[in-house]
Amino acid sequence: MKIDWLKFIGKTLNVTMHENYGLTIDTRADTTIYEIVFKSGKLSEVFDDGLLLETKRENELVRIYIPLTSIKCVEIFNF
Repeated sequence: MKIDWLKFIGKTLNVTMHENYGLTIDTRADTTIYEIVFKSGKLSEVFDDGLLLETKRENELVRIYIPLTSIKCVEIFNF
């Protein structure tokens, strides 16, 4: 099943990514924790293989390209 992302242009998305980053916080414990990666922004463009989000950080416009294969979960706001 495919989702029609064009219906959500202009909506705010919170995307949970498949990729996690390992971080060792305590060398004595010799354990690794994983940080969940989120990307958030307004959906501005849709491509065959990904989504383009726009957001503002430190008063600067930032565009985030997310390959569809990297998406684990998406929350859609302002629906």
